[in-house]
Amino acid sequence: MADYLEDAEFGRIQLRRNAHARYVRLRMSEDGQLAVTLPRFAALRHARELIETSRPSIRQWLIKHQQHARVLHDGDRIGQSHTLRFIATQDRSIVVKHDGLVIAVHHPLTMFHTDPAVQKALRPALQKALQKEARAYLPRRLRHLADTYGFAYERVRFGTQKGRWGSCSSRGTVSLNVGLMFLNPELIDYVLVHELCHTRQMNHSPQFWSLVETCLPDYKVRRKRLKTEQPNI
Repeated sequence: MADYLEDAEFGRIQLRRNAHARYVRLRMSEDGQLAVTLPRFAALRHARELIETSRPSIRQWLIKHQQHARVLHDGDRIGQSHTLRFIATQDRSIVVKHDGLVIAVHHPLTMFHTDPAVQKALRPALQKALQKEARAYLPRRLRHLADTYGFAYERVRFGTQKGRWGSCSSRGTVSLNVGLMFLNPELIDYVLVHELCHTRQMNHSPQFWSLVETCLPDYKVRRKRLKTEQPNI
């Protein structure tokens, strides 16, 4: 069972009760989510005390995570159709509102929009917007490319895989990073074709790249451009 507590500096922190836990532990997941694990009957104050004494370490974790994450700015396009706005307010807390195609992040005047806590707070809304766009666009585009080039696959899955745009299992499941929606259509198509080719060649052999080239003669140009992009959200 998971719950949350709100911290003025770090925002929402996940709480987990574990009957087998003997100590209170604090961890950060790959997507930057802080979580405290507590023994089943431990008082909530123990979680707050651990967070308080761990603030220097948490700040370092957030800095390290931000170095590998996409830093967003006011006016940035989110996916293909959403826009991000940062609004400084007199409030002490960070509030994220999703209004139509605009994601508005209200943050205290004492914080810059690049502050790790502000960037972390907008991630759930960011992922929600990208999920919505990805589910609306990617399956249709994947089906079109598969029909065009004669590929078959079983199903499509979505996620926020760290460090990769997509993958394909030996059973024909194509997994796609919702961060693809940040890319232009030509690069999206390259990733989709790349994964479709893995339904025939589960490797990166010369035969695999020959198959990719048959579909996309300019794949080397697209591949080079893709290397300048980061799949981390």
